[in-house]
This record gives sequence, C-alpha cells and structure tokens, in this order.
Amino acid sequence: MTERLLIRALKGGKDTKIVTLNGKGITKMPSALSKLPGLKTLDLQNNQIRKVCPEISTLTQLTALNLGNNLLEEIPEEMKYLTSLKKLHLFGNKICKFAPGVCGGLQHLILLNLNNNRLTWIPQEVSRLKSLVILSINHNQLASIPKELCFLENLSELQLSYNRLLSLPEEIKFLKKLQKLVLIRNNIEVLPEGLCDLQNLRILDIAGNIIQILPSGFQNLKLREFYCEGNPLFLMKPVNAIQQEDAWSLQEITSRFIMNELEGKSPFIMQAIQRHPQVRNIISQRRKCAICGKYFLTIWLECVEFVPPPKNWKISRNLKLVPLRILICSYKCFNKRGLNLFGIAQV
Repeated sequence: MTERLLIRALKGGKDTKIVTLNGKGITKMPSALSKLPGLKTLDLQNNQIRKVCPEISTLTQLTALNLGNNLLEEIPEEMKYLTSLKKLHLFGNKICKFAPGVCGGLQHLILLNLNNNRLTWIPQEVSRLKSLVILSINHNQLASIPKELCFLENLSELQLSYNRLLSLPEEIKFLKKLQKLVLIRNNIEVLPEGLCDLQNLRILDIAGNIIQILPSGFQNLKLREFYCEGNPLFLMKPVNAIQQEDAWSLQEITSRFIMNELEGKSPFIMQAIQRHPQVRNIISQRRKCAICGKYFLTIWLECVEFVPPPKNWKISRNLKLVPLRILICSYKCFNKRGLNLFGIAQV
C-alpha cells in the first residue's frame, strides 16, 4: 500500500504537492522524496522512523512537515535546508537535542510542536526562529528556558506544561505579542515581575505549581482567563507577629540617600554618579516602596496585599482574592498600610 501511494506521488513529479503516509509502519523515510521538488505538505506521523533522510534537504518548497509519533532522537541538521517550512510537528518522539545550526534555516517557521519528547534544554539559538507564533513543548523534562527564547518577538502562544521548570526568566517581558501562556504542572515558585508587562496576554494557566504570591501589578493584566488551582496561594489569615526595629547598614543608608537625590534630579549627585559605574550597578537593583514611594536597596519588608480579581476574568472556581507581592521600605511605612496589606510571617 505504501509503495503504491509513493509511486502515485512520483508519477506526479513536480506537480505533487501533498504526500500522506500516515500510520504505514514505515521505518525509513523514502529517499525518493527528493524527486518531488514541488512538495508542499509531507505527513509521516504514526510510523517508526528513527532518522530523517538526507534527501529531505531538497524539499525547499515544503511548508508543512508532520513527523509526530515516530522514533526520532534529535531535530536533525537536514531540517535547516527547509527554508519555506511554516509548520513542523515533532510530537511523540524521543527527541532530546537540537542539532547545531538547525534553527538558522527555519526563518519562516510559524508553528513548532515538540510535545511528548525528552528535551532537558532548549538551545540559545532558538532566538533565530524569528517568525515563530506558536511554540508547544508540553510533557518534556525542561528545568529552565533560555532568556533567548524571550526574544521571539512574534510569539503569540507558549505552552510549557508538564515539565520541571523552577522559574521563568525576567526577560519574558519582551514577548510583547504573547497572548497565551500555559505552565501547568511545573515546579515554579515565583512569577517574574516582567510578566506584568505583557499587555496582550489574555490566557494564563499556572495550575499545579508551588506559587504562593503573585507579582505586584498582576491585577492590571488584561486577562480573559486565569487558572491557578493546585497552588498554595497565600490566604488572608492574619496572625500576630513581633515587630522588629529598623536596622540599616551604612551601604543601605548611603544608597537610599543617593537614589532619592537622583529622583529629585540633584545636579551634584547626577554628575558624580557618572564617574562611579560600581555605584550605578548597585543602585540599578533598587526597589520602590509601595507606601511612601521612596527608593531602597536591600532592607525591605515583603508583604502581601489581597485584591479581588477583575470581574471580566474567567478564573479558577475558588479564587476569591489574589495575593500580590508588595515591598515596603521600613516598619514605619508598614504601620501606615491599608487594611488588606499584611506582612509575610513564617508560622
């Protein structure tokens, strides 16, 4: 049956646009594919293919390739020659690595599906997939993602569920077109503050992580759907705690003075700071007090503010209040807090 289908395709020659050999028990890719230079779509899913044949590099007009549910162990170098490729399905293989340079030729790739593989890392060169709109890497073994992935300026959907992620890079703020982010069942403890810069984000699913508190400004996202079940989110259950005295180091006192003078545009401080790059580097880590609005460096109180989720969000059933991370510069400011803001204490 497979041979008949292939012979029929070969008879079409340059006019053959689609070849479908889905679930035919194929163990090797047919090298005769090189005789179909006009091929647009190649579907070889649900077979037992272990390697991509070198002849695939001749299919420069191919726009869709489906090798899902096979036995591939890497994304091979030959794919970099598929310069017209827009959709690449590699789900359900045994892929654990990218061949060097493979991303360089896939400049028109819009969709990449790597679900259900064995990836433990993503190469930095993923940033070369400039046209990528949808990236799905569910059910792999990723412990992290490179910051370079966050430079895919056209990315609209990112799926990273069922991995081993501990965190997301702060650079995620550069995914300005991201509309859907799915992070179900990872080991994420904290979401980066940069996430709150994603004003096009509409769907966020963080279910099944170990997140306790969400970044400040999270409630201003223009989400339509937000799911967070299975996370140990802070609950509004006040307990009494002993309040300590503020004790600042000399560096903290000096840094606060400099930072607040810079805010006031002191010409003397602004001129002096230009000659001290070390100082500029230190104060670049500054934080702003949510109560008084002044800057501070390392001495701060981590607090939680409970706010109701926006009414237009579709949310997890039991989510009544959203716990937001708030930083305060001193106990003096802490004592001026509102009724919904609490210090975080270990009990």
